[in-house]
Order: sequence, then C-alpha cells, then structure tokens
Amino acid sequence: MAIQKFSTEWGGRELTIETGRLAKQTNGSCTVQYGGTVVLATAVISKSLREGIDYFPLMVDFEEKLYAAGKIKGSRFIKRETRPSDDAILTARLIDRSLRPLFDERIRNDVQVILTTLSFDTENDVDIVSLVAASAALAISDIPWDGPIAGVRVGQIPSDDGTKKEWVLNPTYDARAKSVLDLVVAGTPEKVLMIEAGAHEVDEPSMVEAIRFGQKHMRSVLDLILEVQKAMGAQKRVITDEEDPTVREEKLALKNLVNAWVEEHVRAHLLDGKKLSKTERKEALEVLKTSLELYLQENSIGKDKRKTAFGFFEKAVEREVTRAILEEGKRVDGRALDEIRPLGVEVGLLPRTHGSAVFSRGDTQVLSVVTLGSPSDEQIIEGLEDEEKKRYMHHYNFPPYSVGEVSPLRGAGRREVGHGMLAEKALVPMLPNKETFPYVVRVVSEVLSSNGSSSMGSTCGSSLALMDAGVPIKKPVAGIAMGLASDGTGKWKVITDLQDLEDGRGGMDFKIAGTADGITAIQLDTKTSGLAMEIVEQTFTQGRDARLRILEAMAAVIPAPRPELSQYAPRIITLRIKPDMIRVVIGPGGKMINEIIDKTGVDMDIEDDGLVFITSTNAEKAQEAVEWVKRLTREVVVGEIFEGKVTRIMEFGAFVEILPRQEGLVHISELAPYRVNRVEDIVKIGQTIPVKVIEIDDMGRTNLSLKQTDYKDYPPAPTGGEQAPHGGFGGGRPPRRGFGGNGGGHGGPRRPRF
Repeated sequence: MAIQKFSTEWGGRELTIETGRLAKQTNGSCTVQYGGTVVLATAVISKSLREGIDYFPLMVDFEEKLYAAGKIKGSRFIKRETRPSDDAILTARLIDRSLRPLFDERIRNDVQVILTTLSFDTENDVDIVSLVAASAALAISDIPWDGPIAGVRVGQIPSDDGTKKEWVLNPTYDARAKSVLDLVVAGTPEKVLMIEAGAHEVDEPSMVEAIRFGQKHMRSVLDLILEVQKAMGAQKRVITDEEDPTVREEKLALKNLVNAWVEEHVRAHLLDGKKLSKTERKEALEVLKTSLELYLQENSIGKDKRKTAFGFFEKAVEREVTRAILEEGKRVDGRALDEIRPLGVEVGLLPRTHGSAVFSRGDTQVLSVVTLGSPSDEQIIEGLEDEEKKRYMHHYNFPPYSVGEVSPLRGAGRREVGHGMLAEKALVPMLPNKETFPYVVRVVSEVLSSNGSSSMGSTCGSSLALMDAGVPIKKPVAGIAMGLASDGTGKWKVITDLQDLEDGRGGMDFKIAGTADGITAIQLDTKTSGLAMEIVEQTFTQGRDARLRILEAMAAVIPAPRPELSQYAPRIITLRIKPDMIRVVIGPGGKMINEIIDKTGVDMDIEDDGLVFITSTNAEKAQEAVEWVKRLTREVVVGEIFEGKVTRIMEFGAFVEILPRQEGLVHISELAPYRVNRVEDIVKIGQTIPVKVIEIDDMGRTNLSLKQTDYKDYPPAPTGGEQAPHGGFGGGRPPRRGFGGNGGGHGGPRRPRF
C-alpha cells in the first residue's frame, strides 16, 4: 500500500491524516498529526464470531506513551508504562462512547480500536486527535461502521475587561487555563453523539451555542476523512449470522411470536398501575417471563428455542415501554415525563468522619464521605504533561450488592473511574481556592443501591458531604440524568430522571450537573444514530428545572456549609514568608524543618512563593510551630531590643544570637559605657544579654549595642580609664574605621560573613 497524506487547515493549525506507512496487518490504520501531536489509530476485527454472547464486543484502548513527550517514568524501580492512568482511561471511554452507537449491534466479532500516542507537543491534547484518528481508521477499514464522525473541543475565553467571551476551537493548554468552558462534542454537523464538558456555571443557552459552534467546525474534518475513505477505503463487510437460512427463518418467526405476545400481555403485568420500585418491576418481569414460558410450552416450543426467545423478550419489553411513553406519556412507575423520583437527603450520619451524607433518588442511594488532609496529601499525577498536583479527589465505588448481584471485588474499573471523574468535575469550580482553604479534600462515594444515574447521585451526595464537613464551597451542586424515548420514526420525548427499563435502544443517558446559576459538568451517551439539536435544547430546559428542584430539597436539610470543621478534622494555619527565607526554615539538608516537625508533631508544607502550611490536630503544637517559623524568618528593625545569647567572642566584639539562626555583632566599642580592653571582660560565651539593633548595613549584617540598653551588670571600669558617653570614647587614640554604629569601631580583623 502506498503512503498517502491528506491535510486540511483546522482551527489555525494543520490536520494531517497519513495512511500506508504503519501497522499494515490491521483492518484499518492511520496516523493523525495536529501541530506536533501524533496519534496512531488501528482497528481490527476478529475472523470468527464469539459464541455465547448477546452483545457487541467492542474494545477501545488508549495507550499513553511517555516517550511521546520525551519523558522517562519517574519511579526509580519501574520505567515501563504500567496500568493506564485515569486520564488514559477517560480518553478511551470518551472515544468508545463516540464510536459505539454507529456499530450494528448484531456484530458478534470482537472489534478492537487502539490509539497510541507517538508524539505530544504539550499544546494540542491527544484526546481530540485520537478521536479523529479512530474515526478515520474505522472509515477506511472493512469493519461495518456507520461513520465517519468528528470530534472537537470548544473553549470560551473572557476578554481582558470581562465584557465579552470568545469561542475558541481546540484551545491549547494555556488557553484552556483561561477558559470558563471545556467542551468536547462528537458527531456530525447535524447530529450529536457524545458530549463531555466541564464548566464554570455556563448557562443553558450558552452551552447550546457552544455545541453549535463545535458542530460547525466538524465539517472540514469530516470532509478530510471522507476524502481519505474515497481514496483508501476498503469495501465494508456484510454482517451475516453464518446460520442456515432455515434456522434464520425459524428465529424470525420466534421473534415475531414473542413480540406479539409481549405487546398483548405487557400492559396487564407492567404498565397498568404504578411499579414504584425496581424490585416491583423485576417481580413483574419475572411473572411476565414465566407466563411467556408457559405459553411457549403450550405451543410446543422446545427448551433451546425458549432460551433464544427470552433473548427477544427483553428488547420487546423495552419497545413497549418506549411506545407507552411516546403514545400515552406513561411511565412504568406512573411518573410524569418531567417528574423526579422521591428524594432523600441526610447529612452527618457518621460520627468520626470529617463530613458525610446520604443522597437517595428512588432506588438509587449513595453515601458520600469527606476526608480533609494537609497540603502534603496532594496527589501527584505523572502523565504526558508536566507533573500535576490534585488537591480535590472524588473516588466512586460501585459494589455488586448495589444491583443485587454477586461478583468478586477487583478494584476500580473503567466505569468507576469515569463516573468518579464526572462527579469530581462537577464540584471543582465550586471549591474555595488554596489560600482560602488550604486543605486537600478527598470524597468517596459508595453506591449502596443503583437504579439510574448513580454518578449524579454521587454529585449530590458529595456536595452535601462537603457542606457537612464545613468546606466553604461557593454554591451547592446537583445533578440529574435525562433520558429519551424514540422509535426511529422521528417521534421522541425527553424524560427526566432516567431509570432501568427506560434506558433502551433509541434512548440516551444525558447527565447534567450544576448550580442554580449554571452548568458545571455534562456527560452524554446515546443509543441512537445521533441527537438533533432540538432534542439537546429540550433536554437542557427540562434538566434545569429538575436540577433546581433537587437543589431546593438539599437546601431544606443543609442550606450552606457548616461554619466550623469537624472536631476530628486537622487544623491548618497559613502564613507567608519571603521566598528567600525558605532556605532558613528548611535548613541544611532539611535539618531545621525536620526538627520543627519532630518536636511539635505537625505537618509542614512550603510553597515556592513562600506560603507555609502548618497542619495539626493539636492547636497548641500548631501555634508552637508557627512561632518557631516566625522567629526563624523575622526581620529585625533598627531600634528593637532583644534578649540574646552570646555565641562567639572575637577580638573585635561578640556575636549574639537574637533570633533562631540569626546573629548580630556587638562591636567592642558598643559593649560598655567606657573603654573596653578585652571583650571577655564584659561578656562570656553562653551569657544572655539585652542588645539593641543600631544598624543593618548594606550587606544585610546586623550591628548591635549592649551599652545602649538598660543593662546594669557591668564590672567596674578599669583604673585610670575615663568613662565616655554612649557612642564615643575617653582618651587615647581615635578608633580606626571598622564595624559598629556610625562608622566608629575598634581596630581588628575584618568581620567574617555569616
């Protein structure tokens, strides 16, 4: 295959797709370059069907290679890339959610798409480049897929005076730091397939405008991929069941039989009356399934065929649930289409945690727990970019008992990482800044029961737990999952507060989180070929009403953060020192800071700008550490008087420690109100004496005086000596210029620097 390149200008940078050079044994492969970021995309389909499954087995993996950014893994013991980072998992999920709706769900061959970062320029994020690359690789492959699609990132950057906000296509990392919106949207100029967004309270009309802006700029990417497909694309495979035609006909007849029976009987079992709980609906489905089995037995349908029939049963029930919504506006639990399930809000349940809350919405129940830590508890993340520090972490756990199942516990999977990050993204804009609230915050959401949007339940629970902990969040945040009923004929209705049977083919899971004033996070997955903007706009309108109702229920229990932290939470005292004094506090090899920590039992963290954090559960010890730091970094002022200890005696004077690790010189001429022949005649090493600061010279050295204080314990003046007033001498030769106040001083060697 010949190497070919295809390019277009996109967002002020060149986007290039190259084929025919790398990974030639795949069904489809290409590299995509945007700026200096290069991603290799490969798509492979297995040669045989996977037996015994009733779903499409798609795997999307993202490989984050540190060599792409010219980095070697920081660990001294492990240099190879190991398990995917959270960012890599989130990128893979983002691409998976964009591609999956356009595959035929009848496919039973394994399909794997792998995205590998080959080069990273620190400006252009790999997620958008990878999404474009995945679309291009599938488009030119023989794998059945109803693409291509494009993906774009949209930012909104305020003007310097704050009066205008400009839309930005694929903003660089520096631009994203200034943006109030980080939106990724995938699809076509006509339809939306996937949305992932974080925002600083962006209102719904602005979010719609941002999505439209992104769709407008998809056209050039789609045209480029179509150009590549036309030149290099393989003929798409035809999906076959690899079954005898007679068997296929029998299955079709069985499917029609099941569909007709479900249509006739589902109303009596499931749609008449209100099945409020998931348990009631499960029981109703079991009764319906048992009745179907009896019907099939009466019609002489064998055991194996009955097993096949139950595969058609669930889809038939979903279709009837959708039909009832579209034609009658009727939901299984009797709710109106815009009605939220009963809400439950509790805070302060756990006695020894720093903050806790339980949020319930129908059968979905989430326990969220807050832990506060010192700045040293920040999480350090090593990735393609520079090391990042996180001071807010949200971890989401989804145990099998939450859905009444049994399975081994294997730690957080991709779903847990994705749901946890969504809730984290929703809360981050509302957190206080580090100087106001220097704590590291970890929230853990334990899903105790799940039936529809446990991630949005986690968002609500986290907001409540943070307020219970006394974290001064700017505003409470709530989230809601919106669904869709559609039948492929153009009929559709948006439903509020999605749950179990409503999340079928032709539906969507459109999660929206935010405050009363705007959106802070969005995540959209769909089981359609894409959403028209009319559906998106209706979802935002309906979702905002639901969000406000949830916020109202939360405010009735805890309207604002508690004024005080839990008695079990550590206290952090913040002070600022000059950056050039950091070395004084740390000391040689960390000796000083370790001494403070060892003797007071506190945690200490120092930022490069001189911000010092002292963390302790003991207020007295914390204050002791604060005073220690203040003494170490205090700057003396001329005229101040200190009680200091004599540390060294030289021929020309005595050095006195006036503050920890800070010495000054009492010149021999400033020791007594009379002429002094030997320094040892007045002071001794280890003696504590009062001293006055009389000068800080141009080299930063401190000159002190004993005679200008009210010190009285002088020895008698030498016989024959003439007492001189302060600042002068009695008879004898005039002093040579040296150290001391106003240029006076006793002769002797130069003062050493310290």
